[in-house]
Amino acid sequence: MKNLNIEQLNKDLQGKSPAEIISWALSIAKNPVVTTNFRPYEVAILNACTQVDKNLKVIWCDTGYNTLQTYAHANELIETLRLNVYLYVPKQTTAYRDATMGIPQIDDPKHTIFTEQVKLEPFNRAMREHKPDVWFTNLRKGQTAFRSSIDIVSISKDGLLKVSPFYYWSDAELDTYLTEHNLPNEFTYFDPTKVLENRECGLHS
Repeated sequence: MKNLNIEQLNKDLQGKSPAEIISWALSIAKNPVVTTNFRPYEVAILNACTQVDKNLKVIWCDTGYNTLQTYAHANELIETLRLNVYLYVPKQTTAYRDATMGIPQIDDPKHTIFTEQVKLEPFNRAMREHKPDVWFTNLRKGQTAFRSSIDIVSISKDGLLKVSPFYYWSDAELDTYLTEHNLPNEFTYFDPTKVLENRECGLHS
């Protein structure tokens, strides 16, 4: 992956469909994964990836703080799309964390520890165990300042080829995609590590 010309690849892929981008990435991948937390519009990347490779590994890092609606949505997608899910959860229970620190605000010194426990440690554990070389995500331009600085393909801080097939898609375009494919969406997702929607969660920066 180190020898890829990322700038040229992004130029070449910009006019391609998500299916074409995914097929290209899979053609050079030895051990690809797609990650999800079942937030709004995640169904698009899950559907697009599994239509190309129905056995693609799906890494679900569950913070333990999802809403009942998000868990129901996740279970529906796992069943209807027949997702090959590998579930990762924090080593500490939500009940224990609630009793010892609650959900710290962003300016609380405990927030860093909280984020490490519920998001970074499970994610890093998943990456160590699966050792992917290609990582599909549903990152899109405009979500955060960092995400607007990358492109369809980029190299992660750990050296993985990160592929975002819907990078230039708007919410309206994704709404149309979901309607055309008869796919559900769910908007009550809760991320306890973020206070603002446009704050980077730590996995991608």
